[in-house]
Parts: sequence; structure tokens; C-alpha cells
Amino acid sequence: MTTTVLPALRSPVVRHGAEMLVAMLVGMALLGPLWTPERVELAALWMAASMSVPMALWMRYRGHGRIFEMCAAMVVPYAVVLVPHWAGLVSAGVVEMGGHLLMLPAMAFVLVRYRHEHGTPSANPVIRFLGDRWPAVIALALTFDFWAAPVVPPVWTLLLIQAIYLVRGRTLGQLVVFGLYVLLAAAVLLVSPWTGALLIALGWGAHAVWDLVHHVRDAVVARWWSEFCGVFDLVIAVTMLVVLV
Repeated sequence: MTTTVLPALRSPVVRHGAEMLVAMLVGMALLGPLWTPERVELAALWMAASMSVPMALWMRYRGHGRIFEMCAAMVVPYAVVLVPHWAGLVSAGVVEMGGHLLMLPAMAFVLVRYRHEHGTPSANPVIRFLGDRWPAVIALALTFDFWAAPVVPPVWTLLLIQAIYLVRGRTLGQLVVFGLYVLLAAAVLLVSPWTGALLIALGWGAHAVWDLVHHVRDAVVARWWSEFCGVFDLVIAVTMLVVLV
């Protein structure tokens, strides 16, 4: 896939940019909702900080250079758009949108100007731990809203999540587990809606354990995938159980 579908990601500069974009989105999902100030100046500053902090941590983890310049490329655009806002020329919404739009070319300029400069990857144990756990962090970002609005996946998702492992490794164990999920899905259709939702939650929780087994054994799928899926599955199961129980 890397060489045919996404050949551009073979470029260190493009990969660097893609990694920073993901880190920014993770920051927006995990840090952004923690504070919603009313003043547009504080909102803009918090938006820039929520994206800059995880991006800077990732760049330090990877050993990318020019962290200060890249953070400045994310903060300065908001400051630029605030000037016409203070003059009464643009609204608060324009400040937020304008900051986002100006940020991208500013970051691209820094990225291209310094050509993916490298430093020394951080040896800080906290940064190393957070960086090594990037699949779990992304899964937490994608499921952050589930704590406020739990998702009840349709019954066929029980089969889909196991089918991924079945495609990658058609062993007797995978076939047995898939068969158990077929029985569980059938049971969901026969019981009451509440009991069915409970079974779905337990099915997702059981699959989180199955992900952990594959992660520990480093088998069937890549470790990053089993780690990502394990956290994702667990959050869905726990948030559903909190509502049901």
C-alpha cells in the first residue's frame, strides 16, 4: 500500500507534515473540549495551544528540528487575524476560520524552508512513553466524545470487528471466535433491546481482550493495530455499560 496507494508518504517531508497534522487533530479532540473560553482572544490562544503542544511533543519524540518555528507558524496566524477583529472588521468566527486557513501555508513554509531538519530524538521517559503509545492516543481521541454521547453500534459490527482478524489469519482459533460472534449476533436479534445492547457491549469488551491477546503475542496483525483496536473497543464497551448499568 505504501508504495502504490500512498507513494507520496515515502517523502520524509510529506510524512513529517502528515504526522504533524495527525498530532494537531489529536490535540483538538483531546485538549480542545477541556476549555471553551468566551473571549475570542483566549479561544484562539487555546486552540493554537491545544494543537501546538501535542505536535511539539511528537516532533521532539521523532527528533524533528525547528519545533519553535513550527509552533510560531501555528500561533502567529491567529494574532494576525485578531488585528482586524479588534478593529471591528471581522467577526469571532472569522478569527477562528482565518487562523486555521493561514496556519497551513505558514506551517508548509517552515516545513519546506528547513527541509525536514532532524535533531536527536528525546530520551525523556514521559515523551518516549507517550510517543510509543500513539495508537492508543489516537484511539482515545477518536472516542473522546463517546463519554458524553455513547454509541450503540449495530449488531453486524460484532461480526465486522472479528472478520478483520479472520481475513488476516484464518486459523482454527480465529474461526472459533468468529463462530462465537455469529452466535452472539443471533442472540442480540432474539432478546429485548436492553439485553441486546448489553450483549453488544459485552461483545465489544470481549474483543478488546482479544485485541490484547494479539498485542501480547504480536501475532496476526501489526502491534499498532491491535493496540489501537483494543483501546477503541474498550471505550465503546465501557461507555455503553455506563449507560446501561
